Amino acid sequence: MKYVIIGNSAAGIGAIEGIRQVDKSGDITVVTNEPHHTYSRPLISYLLLGKVTEEKMKYRNDGFYAENRVNMLHAVATGIDTGKNQVILSDGNRIPYNRLLVAAGSQPFVPPFEGLDSVADKVTFMSLDDARKLDGMIAANKRVLIIGAGLIGLKCAEGISSRVAHITVLDLAPRILSSILDDDGAKAVQNHLESKGIEFKLSVNTKKFDCNTAVLESGERIDFDILVLAVGVRPNTALLNDIAKAERGIVVDEKSKTTAPDIYAAGDCTQTLDVSSGQNRIMALLPNAYMQGECAGINMAGGEKVFDRAIPMNAIGFFGLHVVTAGNYTGDVYSGGGKGDYKKLFYGDNKLNGYILIGNVEKAGIYTSLIRERTPLDSIDFALVCEKPGLMAFTKEERKIKLGGGAS
Repeated sequence: MKYVIIGNSAAGIGAIEGIRQVDKSGDITVVTNEPHHTYSRPLISYLLLGKVTEEKMKYRNDGFYAENRVNMLHAVATGIDTGKNQVILSDGNRIPYNRLLVAAGSQPFVPPFEGLDSVADKVTFMSLDDARKLDGMIAANKRVLIIGAGLIGLKCAEGISSRVAHITVLDLAPRILSSILDDDGAKAVQNHLESKGIEFKLSVNTKKFDCNTAVLESGERIDFDILVLAVGVRPNTALLNDIAKAERGIVVDEKSKTTAPDIYAAGDCTQTLDVSSGQNRIMALLPNAYMQGECAGINMAGGEKVFDRAIPMNAIGFFGLHVVTAGNYTGDVYSGGGKGDYKKLFYGDNKLNGYILIGNVEKAGIYTSLIRERTPLDSIDFALVCEKPGLMAFTKEERKIKLGGGAS
């Protein structure tokens, strides 16, 4: 059996390990356009911060590929010949497959700003190469302008804040982290970041660039030395656009299979069922990518596995302030949290739909489990869970299951 995996990040690694759970001897070829050992992308800001080294960023040990008998091919996949079951590479070579996994991830979205070409020092912030490039640009006297107040932009700001003169973050949205926080939660995090010297300009639109000056729609001009583009990402669906069903992301079923024969997909390039909302959506999260990739690998090798518990979830920190969010923010709301903490739980139809925790996030896993398992709230002491999340709020039988003492 010949397995080909396009992509060498979390979903691809999950697929390798999934395949090897079932098939110990089949040929596995990984096609990747990055010349690096697999690494954890969320750690690139900590590399700039000096909290990790490139060695510590590795997602698996140095012997991983050899131990799993993986053939690594550093090349660019440009097409798929489904009639011949071959992956086409940019150099014209073709790689045959019996089962194919597309785990191509996503790429930065760079708006067509007028004058962007006139900016000498500019970079996106999604890869190890991006981090290396930015590391070579920054200096103590540099002013940095970051376009985008989402997760990528703010983690970049944290990573370089102690190494540059000033950071300004712009965003078209009226609040930071607009995709994962509500107004009050966003304000709490913004206040914390501002106390660390980060400047924000929100609800503003960048009209054009004139060398090292950003001109806003309002006419305001912002001078900078380095530009970081962190506007957003787009799933890499091109390989399957004319082969399998793709919407915003590649559409897969609960076994990570696409609508094309012998082709699976996993990770940031896909859209999957969000069990907290019942909607198919993109959930570009490392844990989801790994679990979906592992599911794909097991099924590619002839095993049986489903991945049907995906939820949007983020666990992040900024200058020591922890933020964990999950699910969707619909239904009734419980607000709580001690001094300096922020907590909101969203529930309806006898289920927990989502939550936002800022500060004290110690028991976030309890809430995540309730969302992922769609636990009926009338089967637990929900009032106690709201105030003091813990296993004592569950029935004796549920506690046994969660502690590993009973069948799930």
